[in-house]
Amino acid sequence: MKKQQSKNKKGILFWLPRLITLIFILFISMFALDIFSMNLGFWGTIFGLFMHLTPSIILTAIVIIFWRKSLVLAGMWAAFGIGYIAIMTPNMIRQFEFYYLAWLIQFSGAAFVLTYLFFLDRFKKR
Repeated sequence: MKKQQSKNKKGILFWLPRLITLIFILFISMFALDIFSMNLGFWGTIFGLFMHLTPSIILTAIVIIFWRKSLVLAGMWAAFGIGYIAIMTPNMIRQFEFYYLAWLIQFSGAAFVLTYLFFLDRFKKR
């Protein structure tokens, strides 16, 4: 009986990356709130919200579908980090601003930390 209970218990390495993932998705979603200051009208605001929230919607769907698959979630965050670097690099080459570098470190760095945590969760089981 005790052996079965310990199998069902999830450790901190299971819950920590998933909790940070949900918090990070909420953090990314907050940037969509600037659409309300643009006075775009009802449909313009709805379209703007959808465009701003598309990454959050995609990330949330992947997390829901692959909740127990740490390796898939690690790959998702690695792809997010590399994708963000790929998107930001042309902006930094065209016109360098220090806040671009700060954004790059914040968003890609958080994605790579989450990648590492999901890899830890996956490979600690073996």
